Amino acid sequence: MSEEIIDSRFLQTCDISLEEFTLQPCTMVIFGGAGDLSRKKLLPSVFHLFKERELTDGFSLLGFGRKELTDEQYRAMMEEEVKSFGEGLYDEGTWREFDKHVFSLSGTFEDDESYKRLRDKIEGITTPDGGGNKNVIYYLAVPPQVTPVLVKKLKYHNLCRGPFNTKIIVEKPFGSDLSSARELNRILTGAFREEQVYRIDHYLGKEPVQNIIFFRFSNMIFEQIWNRLFVDNVQITVAESIGIEGRGGFYEQTGVVRDIVQNHMLQILGFIAMEPPVGFRADFIRDEKVKILRSMRPMSPDYIDRFVVRGQYGRGKQNGAAVPAYGEEEGVGPASLVPTFFAGKFYIDNLRWAGVPFYLRTGKRMKKRVTEICIQLKRLPLQLFGRTCDSMEPNVLVLTIQPDEKISMRFMVKYPYVSNQIYSTKMVFSYREAFKTPEHPAYEQLLVDCMKGDLTPFVRQDEVELMWEIVDPIIRRWEEVTPENFPNYAAGTWGPPEAHLLLEQEDRCWITD
Repeated sequence: MSEEIIDSRFLQTCDISLEEFTLQPCTMVIFGGAGDLSRKKLLPSVFHLFKERELTDGFSLLGFGRKELTDEQYRAMMEEEVKSFGEGLYDEGTWREFDKHVFSLSGTFEDDESYKRLRDKIEGITTPDGGGNKNVIYYLAVPPQVTPVLVKKLKYHNLCRGPFNTKIIVEKPFGSDLSSARELNRILTGAFREEQVYRIDHYLGKEPVQNIIFFRFSNMIFEQIWNRLFVDNVQITVAESIGIEGRGGFYEQTGVVRDIVQNHMLQILGFIAMEPPVGFRADFIRDEKVKILRSMRPMSPDYIDRFVVRGQYGRGKQNGAAVPAYGEEEGVGPASLVPTFFAGKFYIDNLRWAGVPFYLRTGKRMKKRVTEICIQLKRLPLQLFGRTCDSMEPNVLVLTIQPDEKISMRFMVKYPYVSNQIYSTKMVFSYREAFKTPEHPAYEQLLVDCMKGDLTPFVRQDEVELMWEIVDPIIRRWEEVTPENFPNYAAGTWGPPEAHLLLEQEDRCWITD
C-alpha cells in the first residue's frame, strides 16, 4: 500500500524550500585583534577553515587594536599562537599561504583618525564579489563596555551601511540587565539593520544543539511524546569542572546567572520546547523560540526563595588535586557573595508544556564537565510484573552536548534467565562513531554561518530582551537577600544540598551525575 500524499493549501503555503547560502569574498575586521579571544579562538578557527579550503581566495583578515604591530609582526604573533595548538593544526606550508591574507592596523577605539585609516585599509585589502560588493564583517572581540563606543564610531564614519556590505558579530554579554540590553540594542540597530547583527552564542554553534530541531521534527516516534501528556520533567545541566580561570574581575561583575543562565541555558530550553517552525529559515525558527520565552512563567520573590538555589564553591579536590575556594581566587575577596552555582525550576505556560517542570542547573567546580538535556517520561500507571518492579525506573531520553556528543535512551528489559527481573539499559547513538567526521569547534561553524549570511544560530534582539526579563527578578532577589552560608558546596561535587532537595521534595532526582 503506497503512502498517501497530502495535498493541502496549507502545505503549499508553508512548504518553503531551504535558504541557499554561498561564501563570498570578504574581509573580517577583528577589533581586539591581539586579545585573548582572537589569539586563542578566532585566528586558529579561521586558519583551520583556510586549511580545510572552506574560505574563498578573496578572504582577508584584519586585526585592529591598540598594540603597535606591523603586518609582519602580527602574522608572526599569530603563527606562534597557532603553533601552540599542536602539529594537528599548524602546517608551515599552509601558513605561508594563509598569512598573505592577514593584516594589522594599530589605533584606538575612540580616535576618529583611526577609523579613517581603517576605511583606507579595508579598501586596499578587500576583494569585491561577483556583483562588485565589498563584503566586510566586523568582529567585536572587545570588553562589553567598549562595544557602544565602537558601534557609534563606525556609524559616525559611515562604515555600517555606506561603501561596504557589512555585518557585525557581537560577543556576549548582551548587556547586564534588561535596561542595558535595550540600550545596547538601540545603539546596534541605530547603526546596523537587525539582519546585519550577529549576536554570537558559541553554544548555538555546537552540532548537537543544532541537531535538536532535526531530531525532534524528523522523527515521529519522539515528536509524538514531546509534550505534557508523556513528559514528567525536563532537566538541563551545564556543569563545568573548572573554576574562574583567572577571570575574577569579570566574574565578580557577572556571576553565574548572567554568565550562563541568561544566554546558553535559555537558548537550549528554547530549542527543546519550541513548536515546529513553518520552514527552515532563521526568523521562522527564532520566532518559535521567542514564543517559548514569552510563555515562561514569571517568578515572584516567594517563588524564587522556594524554587531557585544559589551556591558558591569552597575548597575541594578536582581530579585528585586540591583547589581553592572561590573567595580565594585571584581578583576575588573572601567576603564575596557572587554565586557560582544555579539551580531552578521553570514552567512554560502553553498548551504543550503546561504543568511540566523544567529544571536548570549550572555551576563552576562541579564533579565533572558535562552539558546534557534529559527528558524524563512519566512512569507507567500499573506495575505488571510483581514486586521486583517497585523501583522501576522511568524512560529517559538524554541529549549530551559535551564532552561526548551523543543521544541515549534509557528503557527497561527483562534480565536474562531470571524470573520477572526488570533491568535498566541504554541505547546509545554517538556522533563520532556514526559519522566518522572530525569535530568542528563551535566558533568555526558560526564564522562560516556568518560569512554565508545564515542568521539561524545567532540571537535576535527580542530574544535577548526576553531572556533578561526572565532572569532579572532572580538577580534582583539575590541582591536583596544576603546568603548566610557561602561557600555552601565543596569543589568537585554536584553543588549545594538544596539543589538536590529541589527535586527530592517532589520525588524526583537529578539524572546527570
